[in-house]
Amino acid sequence: MTDRVHTVDDVADQFEEAFRTLRKLPPVTVQGYFNTWPAVLHSAREIAFMEPEPMRIRPSAAAITRLEETLAWITFVEEAERRLIWSRAARVPWKQISHELGCDRTTAWRRWQLALTKIAARLNAAAA
Repeated sequence: MTDRVHTVDDVADQFEEAFRTLRKLPPVTVQGYFNTWPAVLHSAREIAFMEPEPMRIRPSAAAITRLEETLAWITFVEEAERRLIWSRAARVPWKQISHELGCDRTTAWRRWQLALTKIAARLNAAAA
C-alpha cells in the first residue's frame, strides 16, 4: 500500500475535504422525466436584467477518488461515531453536537478523537 503514517489530524482533514466534495457534486435527479419544450431564447435586455446564477465549481477527479476512499473508512467505526465524525466535518458547533449526544462538550470531543484514532490505527495497520 503506502508508507504514509495517518494521524488523527490527517483523518479529520480528509473527512472535511470529503464533506466539501460531496457538497460540490451536482444534485441527484429523477430518471425518466424530461422536458419537451424548446429552449427559451432571451433577448440581450432580458439577460441583462436577470439575476446572476451562482457559479458551481465541480470537484476534480482526484477529489472524488479521495472522497470514495474516505467513505470506505467510515465503515471502520460504529454508527454513532459516524454521525459524530460527519457532524464535525460539516463544522457543526460542539454545543449542538454535545446536546444531540446528551453529554458535555469535552466528552463529545473525546469521543470524536477516539473515533478518528480508531480509523487512523486501522489505516496504519493496513499499511504495515
